[in-house]
Amino acid sequence: MSSNSKITFLVVLVLVGGVVALLGQAPKKSLIAYPVGYRKWAHVKSMVIFGKDHKLFTQFEGLHNIYVNDIGWPALQQGRAYADGSMFAFELFALKSSPGAIESGQRKFLAVMRKNSKLYPDTGGWGFEVFQGYQSTGSLKEMKPCFDCHAARKGRDFVFSDYAE
Repeated sequence: MSSNSKITFLVVLVLVGGVVALLGQAPKKSLIAYPVGYRKWAHVKSMVIFGKDHKLFTQFEGLHNIYVNDIGWPALQQGRAYADGSMFAFELFALKSSPGAIESGQRKFLAVMRKNSKLYPDTGGWGFEVFQGYQSTGSLKEMKPCFDCHAARKGRDFVFSDYAE
């Protein structure tokens, strides 16, 4: 190999190494697709946050519906760690009232958690994504804020919902 070829090879090697290093430092983006059919999953719970005295009112005012897929259902029931492939879907709807009733309005967003220990080692094995309104394209720029909140539930594999019969 000529000295020009060696120099070219080394320059290419350094450039490739630099690109790989930069990609490794880039914030991780979720790889979660819109969960078609999630409303056919097991319904875990519903909740309404309606008052400013609730600590999550500003971010999560409205009607919450939580669903878990078939892979996650046994772990939810048994209170154990979730297997890779487990998914939760959290719908948040605006509230509207009519005489004697509170109803769901427009959907604000659909948030999804998906367990994949290999893809998401920095967030407890969970990936997060948010779909605004009724859009099927994710909008989450960074998973860290989601995980920072869920870190409080480390003892429950970072999941807030508990099984209730």
